[in-house]
Amino acid sequence: QVQLVESGGGLVQPGGSLRLSCTASGSVFRFTDMGWYRQAPGKQRERVATIAVGGKTDYLDSVAGRFAISRDNAKNTMYLQMNSLKPEDTAVYYCNGRFVRWDWGQGTQVTVSS
Repeated sequence: QVQLVESGGGLVQPGGSLRLSCTASGSVFRFTDMGWYRQAPGKQRERVATIAVGGKTDYLDSVAGRFAISRDNAKNTMYLQMNSLKPEDTAVYYCNGRFVRWDWGQGTQVTVSS
């Protein structure tokens, strides 16, 4: 079973930036399409961005142009660079496979507020 650990969240003012990291245990990360997800209070979890094994990326319309997903297979790590943050980006952010789902990690809280 792959274990996922997210980090890098925090409190930031509108317009600020954060970089999230996701580290996966085991050896299957490099063979797996991955994604970042988020869940705001009272809302369903939604997919924010995905990155294929070959590097192709896809984004939720509301974050396209502001967020950038990347991965380092040698480090079993995926990143989410978040720029021009808005209050509506406030949520707990999680990582997981895009098609294969492992147990969810604890997530990392992102709060955008002045």
